[in-house]
Amino acid sequence: MKAKERTVFRGRIVGCRRCGRKRGIVRRYKLHLCRQCFRDKATILGFKKYS
Repeated sequence: MKAKERTVFRGRIVGCRRCGRKRGIVRRYKLHLCRQCFRDKATILGFKKYS
């Protein structure tokens, strides 16, 4: 048996629910959409663009 055996917890990588992309995730309000998918679905979800 090795002197020091330890497991390293790195957390789970959660991707976009719609396309599976792992970068640029919008997690607020438990959306879990990437920013590109969020732009497509924002008006349907009730978000407004102010600028």
